Amino acid sequence: MKDIRDLDLAQITDSLKEWGEPTFRAKQIYQWLWQKGATDFDAMTNLSKPLRDKLKENFSFAVTTIHTAQKSVDGTIKVAFQLHDGFKIEGVLIPTSSRTTACVSSQVGCSLDCKFCATGYLKRERNLTAAEIVDQVRLINELAEENYGKRLDNIVYMGMGEPLLNYAAVMRSVHLLTSPDGWAMSPSRITISTAGIAKMIQKLADDGCRTHLALSLHAANNAKRSAIMPINESNTLEMLAESLSYWYEKTGVRPTLEYTVIEGVNDGVQEEIDLANFARKFPSKINLIEYNPISLADFQPTGRLDAFARGLEARRLIVNVRRSRGKDIDAACGQLANKLN
Repeated sequence: MKDIRDLDLAQITDSLKEWGEPTFRAKQIYQWLWQKGATDFDAMTNLSKPLRDKLKENFSFAVTTIHTAQKSVDGTIKVAFQLHDGFKIEGVLIPTSSRTTACVSSQVGCSLDCKFCATGYLKRERNLTAAEIVDQVRLINELAEENYGKRLDNIVYMGMGEPLLNYAAVMRSVHLLTSPDGWAMSPSRITISTAGIAKMIQKLADDGCRTHLALSLHAANNAKRSAIMPINESNTLEMLAESLSYWYEKTGVRPTLEYTVIEGVNDGVQEEIDLANFARKFPSKINLIEYNPISLADFQPTGRLDAFARGLEARRLIVNVRRSRGKDIDAACGQLANKLN
């Protein structure tokens, strides 16, 4: 049977019309699904029992559950989610004194082969549905409330997979998370991260996306970027600069350039200059990320992270240094690899 959460409000309404049910029930069902996170028709207590039985006869729930969870010494919680078909994905709860963030996945595995990222060494098995993405948010929010007594403040699409290669489901999940009939979260509290699919960045802008946008840049020289991120061969820095300029012109939102600083790869003075030159092509801000080693690659964190930041600041760029969270449980940036069993 079809997962009812694959239907939009109009499709639920059409089903109720066919059954001779009042159409206002469709919005009640929709709110049960997306405001209250129901995964059982019997929980929908304002519906009649005959209607609940009819829903059971025609639809199902492809439920996502928490398989295992692991808590870091710094409070970060990494979660392995069990999907309905047996696949597993990972997400992360990142609490700080000022905010509580969910990092969610968009695909089972990844197809982009980034050399410094553990997920890049996995096979891409399939895209996630919008419901599976929202389920991660719902379950991580429950962990935030249980462990820290507060709800999520932010959502980042920075987990496993490339969000813009699962565009329709990602955008539907954003709609469900920001809709008044769903989570009603402000789009300004959501960030979509991409390894750089230029035409899809432009599509985001054309489709009126109101979230934040982050580009996983990691090198501002085509040869060096292609060596660690093969996607650059078909989406060059010139193409990305054009698409990010277009994004800013359409949305007025500065894109963030994510730059993991790796010893001997992209941490020299020339790389500072390259990054500064790229960042000036459009209004932007830069997040410098501490590299987190993985067993599959022979890269090391730089000793120049702070010096690199000072060099960019001296060039009057907006720079933030992101310190790693959850390294002891392989939950930090670039470390998600489905190690939890």
